[in-house]
Amino acid sequence: MNNYFDCGRHRFPMQGVDFSPLVMGILNATPDSFSDGGQFFTLDGAISRAEQMIRDGVDIIDIGGESSRPGAQFVPVEEELSRVIPLIYALRDCGVALSIDTYKPEVMREAILAGVDMVNDIRGFSSVDAINAVSQSDVGLCAMHMQNSPENMQIAPQYGDVNSEILDFFKRRLSQFDLAGIDRQRVCLDPGFGFGKTLEHNIAMMQYLPEYQRSLGLPLLVGVSRKSMIGEITGKPVERRLAGSLAAALVALNQGAKLLRVHDVAETVDAVKTWMTLSN
Repeated sequence: MNNYFDCGRHRFPMQGVDFSPLVMGILNATPDSFSDGGQFFTLDGAISRAEQMIRDGVDIIDIGGESSRPGAQFVPVEEELSRVIPLIYALRDCGVALSIDTYKPEVMREAILAGVDMVNDIRGFSSVDAINAVSQSDVGLCAMHMQNSPENMQIAPQYGDVNSEILDFFKRRLSQFDLAGIDRQRVCLDPGFGFGKTLEHNIAMMQYLPEYQRSLGLPLLVGVSRKSMIGEITGKPVERRLAGSLAAALVALNQGAKLLRVHDVAETVDAVKTWMTLSN
């Protein structure tokens, strides 16, 4: 495991006495988010939400201009840029790391120029253009595994062995990063809970997190906040999945996750502080 995760203007300890799990807050600049119904779609609304997350103790704000919920429709590049670039400019000096949640190389390039510290790609930088867009920068990278695409990923996902296939995917991607000269200290990995996976797949992945980290030697990001897997376990609708989301996040930390991508920042920060104090 690397000692640090280099993320643009920020360097985060990944082990040792200075380590604390990172909380990444979700900021959806979209009209069709599954969790917040587009309430932060306006620039002022998004800025206010970001300011609240900063007060709540967020480490990274993940800005997205295209929903990745199951069944989500494609957003043209120009539309996505119009949603996220003004927000990045407004927040780039806010004091916490900014991430852009996109798989489009054109958006990656513009977001890096605007001042983001990290690129979070749900397609795992699967295109040469995406790798080229980030290779000469110093931003942190999160490569996520997804089977198929948001439009159809939850239509009967199937694997021979979900964990071995995800592990192979990450190994191939890291080899491509190496060829592009991307320092692995800039990279974290997300197995993609709920992205082309059933509840059974998600459970198997959670149990396998220590092996991902042992085999790959890189920090793991886990995003389970409010997802359908929490609904399946608890029987609760999206707006009542906080307790389940926090429980799953703490299980992920116990399994070795280093970053948590969440909707409920204040509650997660408190849970992480308590977990750190009582488990050390």
